[in-house]
Amino acid sequence: MATIKIKFRPSSINGKEGTLYYQVIHNRIVRSVSTNYKLFPDEWDKAASTIRKTADNLERNRYLNILAARIEEDTERLRVAIRKLEQSGYYTPGQIVAAYLASDSNSDFIAYARKEVDRTRRMGKVRTAEAYASSLNSFQRFWGEQGDMAFEDIDAALMTEYEAYLEQDGKCPNTVSFYMRNLRTLYNRAVEEGLTENRFPFRRVNTRVEKTVKRAVTAEIIARIKELELSLHPALEFTRDLFLLCFYLRGMSFVDLAFLKKKDLQNGVLVYRRRKTGQQLCIKWEPFMQEIVRKYSDPESPYMLPIIKESGKDERRQYLNASHLMNRKLKKIGRMIGCPIKLTFYVSRHGWASIAQSQHIPLPVISEALGHDSEDTTRIYLALLDTAVVDRANSKVINSIVQQRNRTVLHDTIPAHPCRTKHTLDIT
Repeated sequence: MATIKIKFRPSSINGKEGTLYYQVIHNRIVRSVSTNYKLFPDEWDKAASTIRKTADNLERNRYLNILAARIEEDTERLRVAIRKLEQSGYYTPGQIVAAYLASDSNSDFIAYARKEVDRTRRMGKVRTAEAYASSLNSFQRFWGEQGDMAFEDIDAALMTEYEAYLEQDGKCPNTVSFYMRNLRTLYNRAVEEGLTENRFPFRRVNTRVEKTVKRAVTAEIIARIKELELSLHPALEFTRDLFLLCFYLRGMSFVDLAFLKKKDLQNGVLVYRRRKTGQQLCIKWEPFMQEIVRKYSDPESPYMLPIIKESGKDERRQYLNASHLMNRKLKKIGRMIGCPIKLTFYVSRHGWASIAQSQHIPLPVISEALGHDSEDTTRIYLALLDTAVVDRANSKVINSIVQQRNRTVLHDTIPAHPCRTKHTLDIT
């Protein structure tokens, strides 16, 4: 009888999640079935081939429970496929895999994609699910009342038509690319699951991300924000203090700040995982950080700060509402101090990186502090932040031309010596 094994493939990048996959073995022949289930190495028990839950991390354990349930579902479907094939006598691992994939087939791309959005959300990847859903909603508006969208309908011509629809609707290139990349991910997932052959429908459309200049604030601006008198405006003061705390915490993103819990701070070190990448970061806790937290901390809440005020009650929505409200207040603070750029929580991260670079802090240190996967990412990030070097180079080039012209004009206005031949120079 065929056997099923659950395997873990670690990431080639240290600190990143690896992927689970299944092996179907029969008559010494092995076939693999890929999944999109992600785990960190310490969350997989290799000997028992089971998920190992983390201590005292309810949110992560919720994700791991969902993953364990999905694995049980998948392995049961594989066992059902094996039992059915055994009744017919001879069969191969390839036939088992084909029967397994067929048991979850869906000829309608929209219906399949909606299911993937729900699955992604249940796995705790809420931001990714929201990105998929917004892209899918746009694609469905374009499709209109044409009924089901078969996988065969999705080809290069259709996606080119959709791209034109988005451009006519006034969408900027990066928005078009955002939608296309998300739809491509969902389509490729269906291809990996054997639901359709790959017709490469996205080969003619824009999936590139255009670089946008991220403007950073100087240390002087940060100091002006810190010194601003806001005691008569408690809502603005709270927002300002959270902005500074993000800056102090090495440019921590607002979503990570919102979900920090008191238990994340142990023995003078803050340990947390970036919600964007899952990477674990450790930050030494400084007195000025504690001053802000002590000022606003709710003793009844598990969270470090009162951004999420009702634990366990649509926390994602509470974070989004707070982010929207506080970014509006930051714009007001920016106007109060005469900040040359629009102030948002992202600016605290950009500012930290830019100021660190100006202080000649080594690139590897900045990269580790920001939680980037590689120094190349940090190098690109800093290049987008600081165009001052290029601007100065451009000024030098322009000034050299201006100075050369001034020297020419000055030379031509000096009176000729009476004994020398006069030449007429026509400068236009």
